[in-house]
Amino acid sequence: MNAEELYEKLRRVNEPKGFFFNKDKEKTLFLLEGLLTNKDRYGYMCCPCRIAKEDREADRDIICPCVYREPDVTEYGSCYCALYVSKEWNDGIIEETYVPERRPAEKC
Repeated sequence: MNAEELYEKLRRVNEPKGFFFNKDKEKTLFLLEGLLTNKDRYGYMCCPCRIAKEDREADRDIICPCVYREPDVTEYGSCYCALYVSKEWNDGIIEETYVPERRPAEKC
């Protein structure tokens, strides 16, 4: 599977749930390539914006979509890495802002 195929597959699953890909498709495809690289490396698609421990159980919270996506998008309009965003964020209705790391330091 390549990044474009993953894009279409995940788009169909996530848009009905209110999670959209960042309108910057170049950035989105770059992040999706990172997910695919991590899948090859570790056997699972962990967030490319975080450091994996190479242990599926320890990394469970950052397997994409991570457990932090929903609260991040609800509060800030985008997830930590800005792969997933709200429609309002993509439409420029809400301001793009820094999303702080929610993952507890002991897991990093």
